[in-house]
Amino acid sequence: MSYILLVVGFALLIKGADWFVDGASKIAKILRISPLLIGLTIVAFGTSSPEATVSILAALDGSAEVSLGNVIGSNIFNITLVVGLTALINPLKVESETIRKEIPFTLLGSTVLLILISDVVLQGLTENLITRSDGLIFLLFFSIFMYYIFEVARNSRDKLEVQDESEKAKWGKNSIRTVIGLGAIIFGGELVVRNSTEIAVSLGMSETLVGLTIIAIGTSLPELVTSIMAAIKKQSEIALGNIVGSNIFNIFFVLGTSSLITPLPVNGKVFVDIALMLILTVILLIFSRTNYRIGKKEGSFLAVAYVLYLVFIIIRN
Repeated sequence: MSYILLVVGFALLIKGADWFVDGASKIAKILRISPLLIGLTIVAFGTSSPEATVSILAALDGSAEVSLGNVIGSNIFNITLVVGLTALINPLKVESETIRKEIPFTLLGSTVLLILISDVVLQGLTENLITRSDGLIFLLFFSIFMYYIFEVARNSRDKLEVQDESEKAKWGKNSIRTVIGLGAIIFGGELVVRNSTEIAVSLGMSETLVGLTIIAIGTSLPELVTSIMAAIKKQSEIALGNIVGSNIFNIFFVLGTSSLITPLPVNGKVFVDIALMLILTVILLIFSRTNYRIGKKEGSFLAVAYVLYLVFIIIRN
């Protein structure tokens, strides 16, 4: 029954995220927000809502290690497999100045995370924790990011066409779709946390490993599907914006909110994963700066890197 409910939970997460993103994106268009900013904000935050739901519910349920593992695992999955497969389908052009600023911001997020969890080394404490104070720091950075995005949105709004009355008439339908999608995400997230933890215990897996693998992959499926669809439609700005925006949201908002609920214990093994996340973000930055595109060769490298990482963490356990 746990396996069946886990699958049902993932199905609700994916379909809920699909409805949430679809409804929210259409509302954003009615409000005259550019496609690039929709990718960086509405779509990115929508596809990251499963990660947020799972991590916050895990913190509430006392499975705090799942919260950190989920965020790190999801970010690595996004940088490697999601970018890799998307680039293999259609090379990603990195032309926008906004996106070129977002990737360094993602790198900053990983660096801040590494510093804040190094309590034993930097402060001489007996254990590493993401405290409530650390959570406030994450949320402060998230506020700065949102201020920057809204400034860009305000400056670009006048360049967009005004939507006709028929589009505005669909406001109510899209709002209902968005709310139903969010409800499915929350309920699906609860099923995923509860049942994956039960399965992990029965298989002798640690909570951290479950967060890094099963939950991270499951909650990142919306990012994968959304980015692949954007690549097929040759909307590379939305595809890459979705991935980068999701990673920023995961670190600053998801970890910030989860650690405000309860301090998150840090498994010593996670330092290796965070270091890999930093290295992979630097590689993504280099790839995006090279001719301002991520081609099929770079995509292949990133996809293979995720497979090797997955083998590594399973053997490590």
